[in-house]
Amino acid sequence: MIDEGAIRHRWETVGSKLDERGRRLFAAAEVQAAGYGGLAVVSRITRLARSTINRGEDDLGGAPLAKGQVRRKGGGRKAVSEVDPGLVPALQRLVEPATLGDPMRPLIWVSKSMDKLAEALTEMGHPISADTVKKELVKLGFSRQVNRKADEGSKHPDRNAQFEHINAKVVAAQAKGQPVISVDTKKKELVGNFKNGGSDYRPKGQPLRVNVHDFEDKALGKVVPYGVYDVTANAGFVSVGMTSDTAEFAVQSIRTWLQRSGRKRYPKARELTITADCGGSNGARVRLWKVELQRLADETRLTLHVHHYPPGTSKWNKIEHRLFCHITQNWRGRPLTSRVAVVELIAATTTKAGLTVDSTLDERTYVKGRKVKKTEMALLDITGDAFHPEWNYTIKPRRTTKT
Repeated sequence: MIDEGAIRHRWETVGSKLDERGRRLFAAAEVQAAGYGGLAVVSRITRLARSTINRGEDDLGGAPLAKGQVRRKGGGRKAVSEVDPGLVPALQRLVEPATLGDPMRPLIWVSKSMDKLAEALTEMGHPISADTVKKELVKLGFSRQVNRKADEGSKHPDRNAQFEHINAKVVAAQAKGQPVISVDTKKKELVGNFKNGGSDYRPKGQPLRVNVHDFEDKALGKVVPYGVYDVTANAGFVSVGMTSDTAEFAVQSIRTWLQRSGRKRYPKARELTITADCGGSNGARVRLWKVELQRLADETRLTLHVHHYPPGTSKWNKIEHRLFCHITQNWRGRPLTSRVAVVELIAATTTKAGLTVDSTLDERTYVKGRKVKKTEMALLDITGDAFHPEWNYTIKPRRTTKT
């Protein structure tokens, strides 16, 4: 007589705690203990197929499996790619980037969601679930990725040579103990209770509440952060402007950096090397930039060596990855509720590498569209380098300031 109650009790006690192989072995052991008729009883109680219990009996009498292994090699359900050999090639055709101009690509996806891919594959004669599509994509080495800014467009033939030229000039200036700065304008920022990208730690379920729209607050407007990064000292300065990003504002920011920290850090400086992008308010072709730099040279009696990065290479400007990226990281997820908040968040930026940042609010008004005449340009004491003088030039202080 088979004691079904005892078998059921033991199964309910340990069955849920066993893995696939453990359940097979348990059922097989119970069948052997029960004797004749035990297979039907144990199958009914455990709801395991008789063939599964038979495999368990084979396991009991066979060689032990490796640690952590629950099936013999080749056991279990076959992978869908093995059952349907045409599935993987069809999936690859759907998700791999198309050859430029290829009219034979079967689908142009707005969003390659798992559900859409599963639906398309099923229509092509490869029935599959969205979860299985995801598993197959992982096997193929695919993952969802955001766009990455990498293509720089057409490259100037002297692009690398200009990088080498800048590096040589920077190293030479540092060897003489002269300051080297990298300058640029950070993107304009809305001031007010607006959403700021990223996230910050908050009590669960209590996110900061911000405006649902990004319409500019007429009273607060936008701010224009202009950065000066001291390459040698690993120190940054950001002048937060309230009006326009102009060459006058750019040079005033450099002037303020000199007054607040540059002169103190380099009391014996006779020269200042400036690296900047080829465009923007400090662009190589901006006349006002050069006129204002001449004014700065006259005031400070510093010889200014200016070097511009080739067109389309702004991401190589050191200020981008030594200063601006850390500022963005520091204020992620925090609304820039006031101009003071912007200045304080910038000034609070630090890194493990020792970066420190100073910041101030520039309340001056800078007007766009200021024209510079050829007669003004003729008064500048500016000399171009032998190598690309449009990108590399020196501005010396004039003996007497001309107006």
